[in-house]
Amino acid sequence: MKKILVATEKPFAKAAIDQIAPVVKEAGYELALLEKYTDKAQLLDAVKDAHALIVRSDKVTREVIEAASELKIVVRAGAGYDNLDLEACTEKGIVAMNTPGQNSNAVAELVLGMMVFMARNGYNGTAGTELRGKKIGIHAYGNVGHYVAEIAKGFGMEIYAFDPFVAKEKIEAAGIKPVDTVEELYSTCDYVSLHIPANDKTKQSINYDLLNKMPKGGALVNTARKEVIHEEELLKLMADRPDFAYISDIAPDCKADFEANFEGRFFFTPKKMGAQTAEANINAGVAAAKQIIGFFENGDETFRVNK
Repeated sequence: MKKILVATEKPFAKAAIDQIAPVVKEAGYELALLEKYTDKAQLLDAVKDAHALIVRSDKVTREVIEAASELKIVVRAGAGYDNLDLEACTEKGIVAMNTPGQNSNAVAELVLGMMVFMARNGYNGTAGTELRGKKIGIHAYGNVGHYVAEIAKGFGMEIYAFDPFVAKEKIEAAGIKPVDTVEELYSTCDYVSLHIPANDKTKQSINYDLLNKMPKGGALVNTARKEVIHEEELLKLMADRPDFAYISDIAPDCKADFEANFEGRFFFTPKKMGAQTAEANINAGVAAAKQIIGFFENGDETFRVNK
């Protein structure tokens, strides 16, 4: 009997496990759960006899891969997969996957929720501003970007998008205005919602020159990865532009500088929060289980992310 291990340092929503369990049982597999572990040794021991592994943000390092002698597939229950050592997976013949789209609505709702919170000055009793009529730019029009646009429509915002990998016709068909360059997006929009992945081309690409193109009162919303931000240049911009705001569901390494110098102009959630809803946990967890079963039963590698 093949064993599927769900390993997570943080509690996986009980509702998600309750949904995953019958899917795994019906396929004739064993489901094991390693939850709230406090030492890497616990993970290394748990993966020894696992044929498949489901994780959230847990680091699946080369050490973990080498300890998992029976492992054939690892699935990140979520979109980003920079916590998986893809090179090590490939070397060991292990398929690595993600579950794109399953967390998208949760992230998008958080984007607009944080925007409202900041526009109303953190609900501190003073007069804020409204989103209606403001321009929002979507930097990378993927699954999350699509949902951000749909929700922003309900607020009456003007919506723009830049994504060199998506046809303009598709963006226009969704009632969104495509722009030709990333510089045009930032110079046009009052808010920019950032959804690019963290890779060699994008890390530290959101820099002073780009952000300084935003109109007066501009705000950047980052629910992507902190690594795409050039933090030193962001701090310089915040100092040079008292009108600028930065909003994110992951605090930068320079959080202390924000707290010391830019009160009221930033908001960071206590931890990465984009996918932290019961629905997103269920969707991603069940999708991961089904992808594993599809891989074992039919050789389906649709969402494979390594070579």
